[in-house]
Amino acid sequence: MAGHKYVSTPPKRAEALGRDAAAAYSPAMRALALIAFALLLAIAAPAGGADARQNDARLDTLFARLHQTTNLQEAQAIQAAIWSIWFESGDDETDRLLARGNAAMGAGDFDVALLQFNAVVDKDPGLAEGWNRRATLYFMVGDYEASIRDIEKTLELEPRHFGALSGLGLVNIRLERFRAAIDAFRRALEVNPHMLGARQNIQTIEKQLQGEEI
Repeated sequence: MAGHKYVSTPPKRAEALGRDAAAAYSPAMRALALIAFALLLAIAAPAGGADARQNDARLDTLFARLHQTTNLQEAQAIQAAIWSIWFESGDDETDRLLARGNAAMGAGDFDVALLQFNAVVDKDPGLAEGWNRRATLYFMVGDYEASIRDIEKTLELEPRHFGALSGLGLVNIRLERFRAAIDAFRRALEVNPHMLGARQNIQTIEKQLQGEEI
């Protein structure tokens, strides 16, 4: 925007701005699904419904509850349930590839992780979480444009993917596209209003931009 000068945000500052989104991308979120197990059973998909993945019939109910609740613990359990469904491809081999990719990424073995995630998107290009996992990896290795491409594919398949939207905010921070980062965090909050980090990121970026106004 005319009248503004954008100053580079150091990597540590960018990571501080995006703690919430980084956490959303983390495979550790799967552990929270244990808390939500009863919730998933309570809204079990009807016979003949969609398989577990972004088309799962339970997701509409979960997202509705996510917007209705004002209880933080309940919101965390609902988010965990959503992530659990996103991670279930409906195919055992695809699930194993995702798990191996996550393990390798967590261990910093990025070459192995990329091989696993490439295999996922090749085998099941309609699985949103496969693209999201690879987008996460590209972000971690600094290939931000590739990360954006995979985020866009994730959102094409699952527009409500708040992890991908938060990740898009992080990528745009790294690319110094601060207005685009704000837009991404706002979109994340539209589908998941319980992302405190996204709200903090918006406030921090807006204050930074106001301070840089000429």
